[in-house]
Amino acid sequence: MKYRKLNNGDYSFGGNGNDFYEGTLAVSQAIKTNLRLLKGEWWEDKEKGLPLFQSIIGQAGTPQHVQAADLLIQGVILNAPGVVRIRNFQSNYENRKYLLNCTVETQYGDAVTEEVIF
Repeated sequence: MKYRKLNNGDYSFGGNGNDFYEGTLAVSQAIKTNLRLLKGEWWEDKEKGLPLFQSIIGQAGTPQHVQAADLLIQGVILNAPGVVRIRNFQSNYENRKYLLNCTVETQYGDAVTEEVIF
């Protein structure tokens, strides 16, 4: 699997093969990209994306809301290309910030996604 690298949130161009990740790094990039795609943001499929504003932000930081956010985010992770399963998932909601770290099993080995913050 190949996945284009990002530079400050934009696709990298001009580096030929150096503009792509392969293997576990590609899967990690796919996960981060999918988590940052907001529901309604992609013109081709308005239903695709994380319902960050619709279901996560603005909700109270109760354990039930954090658990619901965890489930939504885990669903996005599991649907990323190359992901087999989530091995470890940790989230923290504090001071209106949601932070997650996870390790996923991919078809290429384990991939770590660190400190994704909403």
